[in-house]
Amino acid sequence: MGDAVGQMLASAVGIAISPIPIITVVLMLATPRGRVNGTAFTLTWVVCVAAVVTAVVLLGSGADASGDDGPADWTLWVKLVLGVLFLLLGGKQWAGRPREGQEAEQPGWMKAIDRFTPAKAAGSAAVLAVANPKNLVLAVGGALSIAGSDASAGGKAGAAALMVLIASLCALIPLGVYLLGGARSAETLSGWKTWMARHNAAIMTTLLIVLGAKYIGDAVSGLASS
Repeated sequence: MGDAVGQMLASAVGIAISPIPIITVVLMLATPRGRVNGTAFTLTWVVCVAAVVTAVVLLGSGADASGDDGPADWTLWVKLVLGVLFLLLGGKQWAGRPREGQEAEQPGWMKAIDRFTPAKAAGSAAVLAVANPKNLVLAVGGALSIAGSDASAGGKAGAAALMVLIASLCALIPLGVYLLGGARSAETLSGWKTWMARHNAAIMTTLLIVLGAKYIGDAVSGLASS
């Protein structure tokens, strides 16, 4: 299981620190329906990430993603493609960053969060978890790394569960602060939102470039030795 956890950890952390889901759930928690909408968002996020990770791990394991001498060649080629995608997404994120003196503009749908129903909150979680290209590529890459590891079936299942948990911290932690933090929770969450919004481009650019370099390096190293 250790190998599987080590392989997926960077991708799981990458999803967990994605600023947009954190900002979204914090904004929801500040609305009159904060408790129910925040809970709906968080539960849907966990379910969607779990569905993607489970599907990729099962499909990858069924397609012999792990060979006798390490990951199968096809998984290395997929990781190479994912690594290139990470670099491209990182470049796009940096190119679209707010210039000095500009404030990061929130997507239009965020301005309507105070009117969200639980169904809309759940729908936004599904979109951000599996329809957002960055998070989807991170989830697929991490799950494929688990499938290509030399862990046992139980080890892969444990690593997949841990990946879902880590990747869901972006929603679980704000909800936990809101439910347990008392009177100071609103101030704490507001500070997180402001900081994440201000540094969104830098966080995601750094993350995507580092992951892209890692995935490409792993793929080239594996293909060269196969």
